[in-house]
Amino acid sequence: MRFRLTKLSKKQRQRLQPRVHIKIRDGQFEIVGLGAWYSYWRDPYHLLLTIPWTGFAVMIATVYVAINTIFALAYLLGGDCVENARPGSFLDFFFFSVQTLASIGYGAMYPKTTYANIIVTIEAMVGLMGIAVMTGLAFARFSRPTARIMFSRVAVITPHEGIATLMFRTANQRRNLILEAQMRVYLLRDEVTAEGQAMRRFHDIKLIRNQSPSFTLTWVAMHVIDQSSPLYGMSAESLLQTNATLVVSVSGIDETVAQVVHARHHYSATEVLWNYRFVDIIHHTPDGHRYIDYKHFHDVLSLDAVD
Repeated sequence: MRFRLTKLSKKQRQRLQPRVHIKIRDGQFEIVGLGAWYSYWRDPYHLLLTIPWTGFAVMIATVYVAINTIFALAYLLGGDCVENARPGSFLDFFFFSVQTLASIGYGAMYPKTTYANIIVTIEAMVGLMGIAVMTGLAFARFSRPTARIMFSRVAVITPHEGIATLMFRTANQRRNLILEAQMRVYLLRDEVTAEGQAMRRFHDIKLIRNQSPSFTLTWVAMHVIDQSSPLYGMSAESLLQTNATLVVSVSGIDETVAQVVHARHHYSATEVLWNYRFVDIIHHTPDGHRYIDYKHFHDVLSLDAVD
C-alpha cells in the first residue's frame, strides 16, 4: 500500500494553528485561549460578537472616527468644494462628513462642486451600509439566547438505594421554564490501548433521568455506578491518575424567548467527592407548604461524620 502526502497551500497553513497549548490544573485539562474573544482575530464577525460591550463600543467609535477622517481628508483635497466651510479647515470638513455619513443634512454646509458631490455620493453609500452592518451586529449581540443555569460546585458519590451513585445539582436561576430540557454527561479520561498508544477517551454517562419536560427550579442528576458504568471499579486516586473529567451539557427551549439555550459545566477529579451527600434544600413550612433554600445549594455532608 502506498501513501501520498498532500501539501497544504500557504493559505491553508496560515489557517492552522501551529500549536495548541493544553494545561493540566487540578487534574483538569484546559486549552489555553479556548472561548476567549481575542482568539477570533482572524474571524472579524465572531470577534465582534464575542468582544465585551466596552471593547465593542470603543471599536465602533474608532472605526466611525477613522471613516470620517478619511472623507474629511478627501474633501480637503478638493479645495473650496463645500459651501460655508472654511477653506483648509479640517474640522469643518470633518463635521460635514459626520452630517453626510449620518444623513443629517442641516443645510448650513453643502457640496458646491462636482468633485464634492461625487465624494458625498460615495460617503452616503458607505453610511447606509455601515448603519445596516452595525444594526445587524448590535441585534445579533442582544438576541443571543443565554441560559442562567447554576451547577453545584462539586459532584458526590454516595450510596442510593444501596448502590453507589454519582450525583450533582443544577438549578434554573431565571425562575422561568426551560421546556424539553435534556442533560448529557460524559467522562473524559486518559487511557492506554492494547497497542500501548495513549489517548483521551470519551465515555457516555447514563443518567437515571436525562430529560425533563419543564426545568423550573432544581434538577438532581443521578448515575448508578454498576458494572456497566465507566466509573465502576474506579476510586478517587484512579480518577486523579487518569486526569478524569466529567463534562455536563444541558440544553432546552427557553419559554420566554422561544429559543434553544444551553449551558455547560465540568467537574475535575478533585471536585468529585466520595462518601459525601448533598445537604437537603427542600423544607416544609408549618402550614404544610414547601420551599427551597438555595443558600445550601452547594453544601455537602461527609457520611463518615454523620456516622
